[in-house]
Amino acid sequence: MPQGNEAATHAFWLAGRQATGEATFDVTSPWDGRLVGKAAVPTDAQVEEAVAAAYAVRDEFAATPAHVRAAALDHVSKRLVERTEEIAQLISAENGKPIKWARGEVGRAVSVFRFAAEEARRFNGGEAQRLDTDAGGAGRLALTRRFPKGVVLGIAPFNFPLNLCAHKVAPAIAVGAPIILKPAPATPLSGLILGELLAETGLPAGSWSILTVPNDRMPALVQDERLPVISFTGSDKVGYAIMDSVPRKHCTLELGGNGAAVVLADYASDEDLDWAATRIATFSNYQGGQSCISVQRVIADASLYERLVPRIVAAVEAQVTGDPSDAATDVGPLVSEDAAKRVESWVDEAARAGALVLTGGKRDGASYAPTVLADVPADVTISCEEVFGPVLTLQKVDGEAEAFAAVNDSKFGLQAGVFTHDLQTAFRAHRALEVGGVVVGDVPSYRADQMPYGGVKQSGVGREGVRFAMDDYTYERVMVLTGLAL
Repeated sequence: MPQGNEAATHAFWLAGRQATGEATFDVTSPWDGRLVGKAAVPTDAQVEEAVAAAYAVRDEFAATPAHVRAAALDHVSKRLVERTEEIAQLISAENGKPIKWARGEVGRAVSVFRFAAEEARRFNGGEAQRLDTDAGGAGRLALTRRFPKGVVLGIAPFNFPLNLCAHKVAPAIAVGAPIILKPAPATPLSGLILGELLAETGLPAGSWSILTVPNDRMPALVQDERLPVISFTGSDKVGYAIMDSVPRKHCTLELGGNGAAVVLADYASDEDLDWAATRIATFSNYQGGQSCISVQRVIADASLYERLVPRIVAAVEAQVTGDPSDAATDVGPLVSEDAAKRVESWVDEAARAGALVLTGGKRDGASYAPTVLADVPADVTISCEEVFGPVLTLQKVDGEAEAFAAVNDSKFGLQAGVFTHDLQTAFRAHRALEVGGVVVGDVPSYRADQMPYGGVKQSGVGREGVRFAMDDYTYERVMVLTGLAL
């Protein structure tokens, strides 16, 4: 990787080929401010060329044999393995993510493309249905198959700059839907790496583009009628603004959350509490807390609260902060100093309103110390919104019903974790909690890339997870056969 101010300019990918525009923008490290690289910016004419190419190739790509698409996806998966360390270093440099988490992100992207290759080979999404269950259907059989809705516009965030790009691109290729991917402006270089690997596959020209378009130029792409499917990951404010602006398009929105970890009364042994505290501390701070399913709220039964809190504080204080390139580092900087200042302002607001800062609460540039708050008023910002930083709040409750009500007392509903050993409690949690996913025996931060992932309420619409995104990108079409001897 180029060092210092000698960083290279990274071309974008226009209809499967590299291209540069008339301008570039700098990509800098949030840890030390060094220049990581320059990203080329496409002109309006180049964006139009990419959209026109995707629209023109949509029928050809949809008809591409499954084995061709699967082989391309397999190739990307294998090449990601071969380039793991290089890509992890790039993620860490542009995002500030500790290198151990960056390596894990590459590993997840490897799996996403592998899962997509497997699904491409078996995906048909249809069935045969007898219609002679009524007299008017005698001799008739319905066959259903799924077909792409059209070109996908994928808009990815900064916090997982490779894997969340993979979650847009891989399912689209698997179903034969052309895709135009827009990586986050803060972290575009990891997404552009996917272009290098896709270019090695020989997929039809126009079936994919990766465009480093600035945010202020996105409304025109969002409105373009040739892009009927939008897959967006980011804030609830931006996601719902997109949906409201294009009510006739199909939008999949993976938005924010303020993940709760519930620790119930039966989870009371020393071993139980040590495990819960360690998991809570790790996953309130991994990625600098910049994950939609990081632990933001700990809701603990009063019977074990006083034993759990010191364990959580100790485990949070044991998190190693510092240089993201150091393999020992657990918590690096946030994506920018402005992001850290916002977290600082929310914590300060809570403290002024009476919250107790049990540890942390300090900012140093783009870094914010892992922080634990207790006695947080319900009406302060950090209680109501997604902090997206290394901060967790503690709440004492009386029993299961009060705990579940506390989880649901939020405009968000992405995932929740429930620490319990009781199977009946687990099923009650699954029924009662207003979230897209319930993780029993662990924090809400667990995600397997093949499982359905998404939220309810202000946390989004639709589901990611390879097979489930493939369903979102396609629709069911029925064919009726007549005159059959069934």
